[in-house]
Amino acid sequence: MTYFDAAAAAPLHPVARQALLAALDDGWADSGKLYSQARRARQLLDAARATTAEILRVRPDELTFTSGGTEAAHSAVLGGLAGRRRAGERLVHSAIEHSAVLYAASDAGVPVAVDRLGRLDLDAWREAVKGPGVALAALISASHEVGTVQPVAEAAEACAAAGVPLYVDAAQSVGRIPVPDGWSLLTASARKWGGPAGVGLLVIRKGARWRSRYPDGERETCRDLPAMVAAAAALRAVTAEQAAEAARLAPLVDKIRRVVAATVPDVEVVGDPDDRLPHLVTFSCLYVDGEALLHALDRRGFAVSSGSSCTSSTLRPSHVLEAMGVLSHGNVRVSLHRETTEADVDRFLSELPGVVADLRAEAGVVGL
Repeated sequence: MTYFDAAAAAPLHPVARQALLAALDDGWADSGKLYSQARRARQLLDAARATTAEILRVRPDELTFTSGGTEAAHSAVLGGLAGRRRAGERLVHSAIEHSAVLYAASDAGVPVAVDRLGRLDLDAWREAVKGPGVALAALISASHEVGTVQPVAEAAEACAAAGVPLYVDAAQSVGRIPVPDGWSLLTASARKWGGPAGVGLLVIRKGARWRSRYPDGERETCRDLPAMVAAAAALRAVTAEQAAEAARLAPLVDKIRRVVAATVPDVEVVGDPDDRLPHLVTFSCLYVDGEALLHALDRRGFAVSSGSSCTSSTLRPSHVLEAMGVLSHGNVRVSLHRETTEADVDRFLSELPGVVADLRAEAGVVGL
């Protein structure tokens, strides 16, 4: 099986595996207690936090580990709105935010459109954040579905001018590309960069008004400490490898974009071809059922995503692709990782046209 779904979860980094096994021996105790085993666990927690904070260029006391990216996103949105309730209850966000952010926003959300490349409409954003009752703004750093990098720096300037704090969902960016400054809240997910599942990051900059959902603060001492240690170790490793991996994977993604467009009739390769993540590409095939395409590729030995990245099991149409105004059915998201080879990509590109043609023939669509 060739794994092409690193945007959902990258394979565990070897450094993370080593750190996880080592931390199991010393990190099993409750780090909130006072006895010697607990103090050792606390040292591991503090070291993991310090390492992660240094990489993100924040203070250690601004960073909290959560149980995953979804909890981090919910905490950022709900805590950010609660902390600014006197200012209002509205959340300005791009139309392509992760579903976790949209669910947390609920009826308080004020969506801002994107163009066909998936890039934020900055003029509309500037007007939206100046609106009445806006307490918080949320912008994904790079699209989790099509890879388009968002203008975070410009959006942050608009928020600062309007006196509105900015929350950035950096799940796809951390460990892959730098995240610009100017934000008040940031979240990330360890499994995206090769850390273990079940570890997320919530960063709250000093001075940001934020209220915890828990009376005693975020319950970090109850988390999976060995997994936190492994997540920090993996982040340090992938950050060191970041430039080299981007230089290796970006040409493979360019190749996928180019060859798919040339060899598969009636296909739309989506996202910004220039300002994008180096590891991710999405394309949509007309006259092809998304579920059938997913299963056909799986039978050929390719693990890819189809449909919305967080609802792919239901194969509902992607709200991201719909917001972009591009084809939202029959789509495939291919996301590469440190173990991906050019031979993997070449095999995928050689088999994809036949898979699509067979599915269209089964559906009675011929002559394309």
